[in-house]
Amino acid sequence: MLIGEVHTGLLQHSTSLQTAESVDLLSLIEGANVMASQRPTSYVVSPDIPVGVDCLLPSASRRKVRCVGAALSRAVLSGGRVVQTSAWATVEPSAAGRRLPWSHYIASVGRLEAIGRTDWSDVVTGFLQPDRRSPKDATEDTLSLGGIAARLMDAVQGAGRLDRRAPFRSQRTRLRWTVTVDERPDATVRAWFTVGPDGLRTVEMTLGPGDAEAAQQLCEDLALHDWLLTTVTAFVEGVASSPRPVTDKAARLRPVVEHLLHLWMPGARVGPELQAVWDVFERRPGFSRQWTASVEWIRDQLASGTMAMLERAR
Repeated sequence: MLIGEVHTGLLQHSTSLQTAESVDLLSLIEGANVMASQRPTSYVVSPDIPVGVDCLLPSASRRKVRCVGAALSRAVLSGGRVVQTSAWATVEPSAAGRRLPWSHYIASVGRLEAIGRTDWSDVVTGFLQPDRRSPKDATEDTLSLGGIAARLMDAVQGAGRLDRRAPFRSQRTRLRWTVTVDERPDATVRAWFTVGPDGLRTVEMTLGPGDAEAAQQLCEDLALHDWLLTTVTAFVEGVASSPRPVTDKAARLRPVVEHLLHLWMPGARVGPELQAVWDVFERRPGFSRQWTASVEWIRDQLASGTMAMLERAR
């Protein structure tokens, strides 16, 4: 199985970064290449960073199964404006059944070995729904991919080249995901997306063996568009409930138009083998339908504000 977590937030800088500046920001390992592309929008990806772990696997039933290995993490900057950090790993049973020297695990970065009898459905539930654990269990030495992603996010956002004057305030989002591999050749793609009461997004997928490796980038793309939708929706709700004049409302919406609306391109960086998963999310909860309704409302407000300004100028 595969597990991962993605954190998404607005880059703490007054302007969007150009591609060369984004590459410089995400050069997190000296001598390692940073991937960059400009189609359909600027997209820059840091090198993969291995992070050694030796801890317990998440467990809904509070099993104590040790996992050892090196997870992977990376940072992504989309449109020079939205930063994401991810941590992920494949989890497999240990063939040796015991702890091996670190050289064994470093030779297979991105893979964690579970030492002990493992119930994979229990791991999925424990990872996606950590609130089922008691407060005592929550403090145990349990695998925290979210902690790895959060530390990397803080490192990127704390870079000295950023002026920390973001054009508007927004919240970070967290998306936690799992992939269970169905080895059957006719395996059916299945996916469930939920938002918990604490704001944690979760995605549970069942994929064929040939599709699982592409899941991490799919979840980054999903997390990006979920953050865009969440942020824009918060702006719409705040402006719609404001008693301020329409010209003031239009002014409050302009930063969203300038910095975010052009970044909406769901599935643009998802391989064709996983487009069926995006189709599931488009049907329910219906990301693009809600986005289109919000964008049309914003444009109506901007048009009303412009008309009001013209009326005043007469």
